[in-house]
Amino acid sequence: MAATARLELEPLHPQLGARVHGLDVTAGLDAATVEALHDAIDRYSVLCLPEQPMTDEAQLAFTRQLGEPEENHLAYGRTGRIEYLGTIGNVVDATTRRDNDDPAVRFQRANELWHSDSSFREVPTYVSILHAYELPGEGGDTLFASMRTAYDGLTADVQEQIDGLRVWHDYVYSRSQVAPVDPELGASLPPVVHKLVRTNPRSGRKNVFVGSHARSIVGWSGIDSRRLIDDLNARTTAEPNVYRHRWSPGDTLIWDNRTVLHRGAGYDATRWRRLLRQTRVRGAGPTLDEA
Repeated sequence: MAATARLELEPLHPQLGARVHGLDVTAGLDAATVEALHDAIDRYSVLCLPEQPMTDEAQLAFTRQLGEPEENHLAYGRTGRIEYLGTIGNVVDATTRRDNDDPAVRFQRANELWHSDSSFREVPTYVSILHAYELPGEGGDTLFASMRTAYDGLTADVQEQIDGLRVWHDYVYSRSQVAPVDPELGASLPPVVHKLVRTNPRSGRKNVFVGSHARSIVGWSGIDSRRLIDDLNARTTAEPNVYRHRWSPGDTLIWDNRTVLHRGAGYDATRWRRLLRQTRVRGAGPTLDEA
């Protein structure tokens, strides 16, 4: 096992992911431990903290320790309400769940596309925090892939070619591939431009910034744009590069949306209950302002 500051870390995959042992994030963390978590996020991109005695209140408090909470785009876009917690899954209450034919379940299937959370916002998400309460007996895994590995695998000539490119990220483009997007929600999330290559401000490591929301390259034709974006997505999510997280109740996952793509593996909502709660930490600023 490796050690980072005060954290006991067990790597989960050769390219990304570590399990954090012996840390209860619901108890409140001192500044040194928070800094150690930021360091571990920079190094591993995905952290699993098992057996967390989580509540909504504790999750939001922990989120605030890592940075500024990001409002849920679904609630804000549809109603204008500011909410920081969102539900992933099909559970309504203790006795009720939505089945496969429910519109809300069909819409959530968009989460099965490889994506980076909130890359469709001018200031995209830093980290997502997801806690598992109820899990299906089959399916429902979450998969992660490193966009740093994809960049590192490019030739120097290709790296030089793409380093200065910018890419449109478009929520409606991405999500309408799966289900119709509510017009009010779509209007609240117009397309935004990001750097195609981002640099970690603490480590200096570079990665591509793509995923299902990445629509087209600024100044390029549609065909050439899709050829490049599809190639980078395929490189990122090639099977040897993917870490599959098989959830256990009580797991809290933190992942770095700057450096990884993720997707849900799907499950039978008619047969099983699945309940996870998510918060997000807002990024430091627009990617176009990054060094």
